[in-house]
Amino acid sequence: MHIDGVFFKLKEMADAVASPFYTLRGRPPWSLGYYTRKKSCIEAAIDGAAVRMGQALPESFGIAIDERVVEYPWLFDQLRRGDSTLGRMLDAGSTLNHEFILDRDPLRKADLTIMTLAPEKRCYWYKGYSYVFGDFRNTEFKDASFDTIIEATGDAQALDTILHHSRAGATILLLGLPYARRDFNFESVVSYDKTIIGSVGSTAADFDQAIALLPEIDSGAFFECILPFAEFHQAWNTARSGKHLKVVLEINALVTR
Repeated sequence: MHIDGVFFKLKEMADAVASPFYTLRGRPPWSLGYYTRKKSCIEAAIDGAAVRMGQALPESFGIAIDERVVEYPWLFDQLRRGDSTLGRMLDAGSTLNHEFILDRDPLRKADLTIMTLAPEKRCYWYKGYSYVFGDFRNTEFKDASFDTIIEATGDAQALDTILHHSRAGATILLLGLPYARRDFNFESVVSYDKTIIGSVGSTAADFDQAIALLPEIDSGAFFECILPFAEFHQAWNTARSGKHLKVVLEINALVTR
């Protein structure tokens, strides 16, 4: 195992030990023990096919866990559909760069290239995955390079590039929200029989249900750190420190300090 992987495994073990205390403390987001619960929820949802097209989510599914608890199972449901192979895959945004994700079929031993702006602490090149570091909007990949592309950057120009770097008959999975208002030329999609699938799939009724559920969720952690816009430098440093789940800038606030 790569040396960095050893340290990460030790951190995982420590987080797992703290998991019971995380539950007793009311499951505060991002605290010690959160990663273990998040990982176990995602693994159970993937293996149990809890998120499927046209199927309602289980009651209270994913509460107090971030959006990946829905996105990863949805992604696996899409990748496992049909009898066709995934072919050459591209992960634009390094969404899949987690060992417990890569070790699951059909990603296990897939012909996968992961592209992100800069090297991350954990890379699994020793398991046969390829890594490319750089800006996908200025990529040097040749046209028609990939059969399956996962786009998770949310960048409109990146999506436009992807439309040209996917092969005829390719599947493009858009993970998360959304893209800037922009005109796209879908000639290559129609002419080359490409499939584009978005991960949101919600309606007005779903938003009404989310609003109704909000009072049942402790959202206090989102508002523990509110700073006036004039202190954006401090807000940025605070966000980078990881001490708070969310740092909020109040645009119309007056500086009183």
